[in-house]
Amino acid sequence: MEYQTIKGEKVPSLGLGTWRLSGEECTGAVERALALGYRHIDTAQMYGNEGEVGRGIRNSGVERGEIFLVTKVWPSDFSYEDVIRATRESLRKLLTDHVDLLLMHWPNPHVPLDETLGAMRELQEEGSVRHVGVSNFPASIVEEAAQHATIFCNQVEYHPYNVQDELVEQARKRDYLLTAWRPIARGAVLNDGTLEEIGEAHGKTPAQVALRWLVQQEKVAAIPKATSEAHLKSNLDVFDFELGDDEMERISGLRR
Repeated sequence: MEYQTIKGEKVPSLGLGTWRLSGEECTGAVERALALGYRHIDTAQMYGNEGEVGRGIRNSGVERGEIFLVTKVWPSDFSYEDVIRATRESLRKLLTDHVDLLLMHWPNPHVPLDETLGAMRELQEEGSVRHVGVSNFPASIVEEAAQHATIFCNQVEYHPYNVQDELVEQARKRDYLLTAWRPIARGAVLNDGTLEEIGEAHGKTPAQVALRWLVQQEKVAAIPKATSEAHLKSNLDVFDFELGDDEMERISGLRR
């Protein structure tokens, strides 16, 4: 596993995304991922699977302190009281006394940023939340959010067809983690000729090339969703090769 260093802390560059996973499938995926060496798990209140994620972590036998656990508050819960209540509920479901990162799931112009982030900062001060951040925020609103809290992360859709140059630059400047959700573009990268060609040169699949392109960038992590042991292993198998500068540029050029 490789790591990104954010504000002095090491975060695994590759994590497990759990959007649309539920029930035993979700619990099993978390258990399998942790058994294979994943140490970065991503969920959200809106996914309705925090309980399953919590059980998967508990069943895995991996020490809680070894896992970087992320959840998110839904925009309808951005008022001060709702942030506190919803986060306490998340902790109960996740069977833990803290999360490593709590994110605002999407911007909500109807609740002042300082109210939401103020509540998140309080949770941070009491130790229920280690770091706070945002998700799906454009650069301008990240700047605004940074006036009210130390932003550790912005999680956005990021893959070779949806390139995030402005946010990558901002992440480096502000020293935050840019986490890529939907990193293989819902499977669209699997039949990409350019990625196939680059993959052949390294003995890798197009999906592995797309993931490598992300995690090789400074301050970028990726959280592909997978359930089967084969897919979980394959996604993790991106740390034994490196893309050349020309290959990185070719992949960036796939943007649409």
